[in-house]
Amino acid sequence: MPPIDPSSRVTRDLTATPSAVIDVGTTSIRMKIAEIHEEGHVHPLDELSRAVSLGKDTFTRGSLEKSTIEECVRVLKIYRRKLDEYGIEPGENVRVVATSAVREASNKLAFLDRVYTATGFQVVPIDEAEVNRITYLGIQPLLKLDPELADARTVVTEVGGGNTEILQVQNADVLFAQTYRLGSLRIHQALEAYHAAQSVTRRLLEQQIQRILDQILQQVPAGTTEEMVALGGDMRFAAGQLVADWNPDKLTRIAVSDLAELTDTVLSLNEDKLVHKYHIPFPEAGTLGPALLAYTMMAKAFGLKQVIVSSINLRDGLLKEMATRGGWNEDFSNQVIRSAFDLGRKFEFNEPHARQVAKLCSILFQGLRDEHQLDPRYELLLRVAALLHEVGLYISTGSYHKHSMYLIQHSELFGLSRSDVQLVALATRYHRRASPKPTHTVFTTLSRDQRIAVMKMAAMLRVADALDASNGQRLHELKFSREGGRLVIAIPQIEDLSLEQLALKQSGSLFESTFGMPVLLRKLRP
Repeated sequence: MPPIDPSSRVTRDLTATPSAVIDVGTTSIRMKIAEIHEEGHVHPLDELSRAVSLGKDTFTRGSLEKSTIEECVRVLKIYRRKLDEYGIEPGENVRVVATSAVREASNKLAFLDRVYTATGFQVVPIDEAEVNRITYLGIQPLLKLDPELADARTVVTEVGGGNTEILQVQNADVLFAQTYRLGSLRIHQALEAYHAAQSVTRRLLEQQIQRILDQILQQVPAGTTEEMVALGGDMRFAAGQLVADWNPDKLTRIAVSDLAELTDTVLSLNEDKLVHKYHIPFPEAGTLGPALLAYTMMAKAFGLKQVIVSSINLRDGLLKEMATRGGWNEDFSNQVIRSAFDLGRKFEFNEPHARQVAKLCSILFQGLRDEHQLDPRYELLLRVAALLHEVGLYISTGSYHKHSMYLIQHSELFGLSRSDVQLVALATRYHRRASPKPTHTVFTTLSRDQRIAVMKMAAMLRVADALDASNGQRLHELKFSREGGRLVIAIPQIEDLSLEQLALKQSGSLFESTFGMPVLLRKLRP
């Protein structure tokens, strides 16, 4: 690329950090540039979008065509030049993510390598749980500010090209989060092969959507939702058509009956006529009808008369995450912990013991920072592991730590990626009995940093579990000191620690091998 003329650089607030997010989606690649201020305020500067049909390749062939990859590279080079104009270099202030079209492609690694070689962008495919988490970060402030939504049980949904996200929220708490394989482009690609009449196509669309709706209604029954907030470009299109003087910066209500009428009109037109009538890009014309039909059927299934349209998108959530330095704030952590409690109750866990072990794990994590040197987010993962370390007892008392690992691995925990869930599952796996071994294939497939993190979390979890060996939740304060190469934990106001000392002797070997020092438990002298 030719060098940038310094005079062409965009003037910006020098007290803020220029940042950018790029979303490599199923039908387009979008970039949003913003200034992030120290107090966490995000000030948008610029936004770009280019149509690239990655999903068309992945959902029909299973892989990305070479021509599609090169088109992505061309678009990303344009975006790179735009970032140069703002003086933004690829790095910690630029985040590039990809969703289902890249994530599901069999040649995903070849795509990621080609993009990095050509542009310097490190594209990170994010899984469904990560998308849900980022969506929550983006929409949460709006839900809190709107008085009608603050207390209402609200479904937040986006019908994307590949998947549909469902979040049910009340009082800023996530009650349910799931992603379904219902996408406007998936449906469009599947039906293209039929070459059927429009009436037949409409019926097939409804059957495809209803099949997924039945799954959604099993988890979010009709009558339990008071409001529905719809995200995505298709609903922004609908709001622009149905609402006079529509303001994209505000939540907008549209009648479901009006949405249904617009859906009927869109589905009655072929793609050429849609492009001519509404002046929309050709790729969007093919997915507009299926998406609007999905939103309409969903609203009707929930028994709603109105739908709220929001312009919040994945890029807004990503910028919010960057502004909060990772998004692992107290409010978000509370949502993850809530999800862990819901899972624990599903498997009839010993809640008082789980709470106590989680509390002790937090005390250990805070008191042993110099020893473990883990990123603060691992405290949340450790607390989740502590809450769920005995869920395997639901299956059997024998080898229940292995059952706990299995149940966690195959469960959804809001806000945690599959990688994070795997770390939690392994920490519970090693909270008793054998330490990690080379024959444990799940453990050995982790990176070195992840393996070390699992061992440190499991070691602290073993100590915390031993400290509640009485199952009486009687320890509430720990005092740490280092004496002669040993970690000494002093307990105030407890006379008899024999049960805890015995349990610690039986399970403390992993802590010693991990941190290089044994643990000694003693009463705190007055």
